[in-house]
Amino acid sequence: MKGDLWIVCLLFCLFSWVVSISSAQKSTNFSATCPLDFGYVLRAPWSSSNCKVLNSYPQLSNGSAIPTSSKGQCCQNLLSLFGVAMAQHLKETSLFQLPNLETSASCIQEFQSKLNSLSLPSNLTSFCFDPIQFVNTPYICASIQTIQDWDKKLGNSTVLNSGCRSDLEDLTACDGCVAAGFRVQQQLIAIDGNASHSTDCFYFTILYAAGIVNEFGPESTGAMSCIFSIDLKKYGSSSKRHLALIFGLAGAGMAVLCMSLVLGLYIWWNKRWRKNDDVEMESTVSRRRMRPNTSVWFKFQELERATDSFSQKNFIGRGGFGVVYKGTLADGTNVAVKKIIESDFQGNDEFCNEVDIISNLKHRNLVSLRGCCVTDENRIESGESERFLVYDYMPNGNLEDHLFAVNQGGILKQPLTWPQRKNIILDVAKGLAYLHYGVKPAIYHRDIKATNILLDEDMRARVADFGLVKQSREGQSHLTTRVAGTHGYLAPEYALYGQLTEKSDVYSFGVVVLEIMCGRKVLDFSSGSPRAFLITDWAWSKVKAGKINEVLDTILVKTEDSVSANPRAIMVRFLLVGILCAHVMVALRPTILDALKMLEGDIEVPEIPDRPAPLGQPSFYNASGNTFSISPALSCLRLPAGDMLR
Repeated sequence: MKGDLWIVCLLFCLFSWVVSISSAQKSTNFSATCPLDFGYVLRAPWSSSNCKVLNSYPQLSNGSAIPTSSKGQCCQNLLSLFGVAMAQHLKETSLFQLPNLETSASCIQEFQSKLNSLSLPSNLTSFCFDPIQFVNTPYICASIQTIQDWDKKLGNSTVLNSGCRSDLEDLTACDGCVAAGFRVQQQLIAIDGNASHSTDCFYFTILYAAGIVNEFGPESTGAMSCIFSIDLKKYGSSSKRHLALIFGLAGAGMAVLCMSLVLGLYIWWNKRWRKNDDVEMESTVSRRRMRPNTSVWFKFQELERATDSFSQKNFIGRGGFGVVYKGTLADGTNVAVKKIIESDFQGNDEFCNEVDIISNLKHRNLVSLRGCCVTDENRIESGESERFLVYDYMPNGNLEDHLFAVNQGGILKQPLTWPQRKNIILDVAKGLAYLHYGVKPAIYHRDIKATNILLDEDMRARVADFGLVKQSREGQSHLTTRVAGTHGYLAPEYALYGQLTEKSDVYSFGVVVLEIMCGRKVLDFSSGSPRAFLITDWAWSKVKAGKINEVLDTILVKTEDSVSANPRAIMVRFLLVGILCAHVMVALRPTILDALKMLEGDIEVPEIPDRPAPLGQPSFYNASGNTFSISPALSCLRLPAGDMLR
């Protein structure tokens, strides 16, 4: 009996052990926890409209029943949204992907549960994702799995580390970050050697930029909207603006009350005790109102010390409205100080209004205004104020020096390479696009030319000299009786009739492109011909005759067959865009945005249209044959005025 009882106990223990082992196995296989936090899916104001559309398709799993655009937009949006958590995970663990398939499946399931809370289809993630795509593996993107792998392949300081660090809600900063992302992606593809891994490499680049580089983190508005391209709704900002309005009105009421009290006390004080100080008080208030809202208001003594009393050794050159000196501020920063000599400004108030406009222009392809200075009227004998503008200093001078002055001051300058020329053209186009479309109302430069394009330490171009800028009225061209600009670069309709539009700048831009691609000045009297050379006529006629090699700068043509061959097709495209932008008829010129898309290859360059008449005619010469009284771009136009302005 005891033996039977012992056997029963043994069997019961054995059964309990088997059950416990089975439970442990089940727990191991099916309870993998997700290390990602998807709380932001419910907090962030992301637009789920692309995915809500799919609710109208009862069989979501049947991909063929759903429009491709709807599927792609929704799935891409969800992948970007999922990537926010992956970037945070990378920051915390140094792992670009999840450790195993079970963890990936668990995270996708948890992500779906958040989407369910937003009344989105319950099988979206199974429709868009494959769990294996988030699992760590050495077989994608240059065998990178961890941050340590990334550093070994690329180093710990890439263009992403500088381009994506700041607040990316700023559009200019975002643009720079995206450009840096594409550059790093290309580096990774080159290391990997397999172009089919480009998508994975781009995803890794995004995770690194958001999780490791950006100071505000992957859940910040800038990172989500810029790095991940998630469409964020703006309703959150309206409530903030509403509160700001309430506090602002309350503050304004208190301010009015205080101002009334102060004003009453001032009137009483003024009548009784300070009658003799009227003039002094008025002049003080006037000077305070005169100050523009620039970030820095320089004292004249600071600029005098910076330029060594405007010494001739610091003289850089003459620009629009004045002369420019190199200066070094007390903190060691090099600046360019422009002393305004002549201008259209009627008094200091108008000058300061113009400075206000310029100081608000912030773009990496524009020369930044650091500040200004207006001196006391009593400082010089004439009794007039002196005006100064202080800009960032550009160490490589202007474009014309590098294009046409190969030997200057005994220093042999190297000709610009094709990559440098390409970057300069794109940089100028982006700077103009910002002026025309990045600010409201739009700004027209009016004097785009080679000497107004400055080069920084990296030989990247920045558009300079905004002494002639004009803000447009919304949706209208700007008509002016005073034409400002430079012979050869002026658009015909602007020079003849004073019609200033965004396409007036496009014409000047086209001339600059031709100078860069041809290596010749817009006007050239040195050819020995009885008629002057006008680059727009010459380039158009040569291209129409099929002689493109005669138009391109010989330096570009000669190096085309070198080891690092220049892409001739791209050069021709840039040349054709220059000719198109410098067309005499306004309607046949592209906008600067379309020109930029053509240059970057996003849209095709249309066939170059015929010109209505040759622009370079001898009628603008005097008897000596070597001077002119009117821009050759304006001479002998065989077009009715109305046609040219269309």
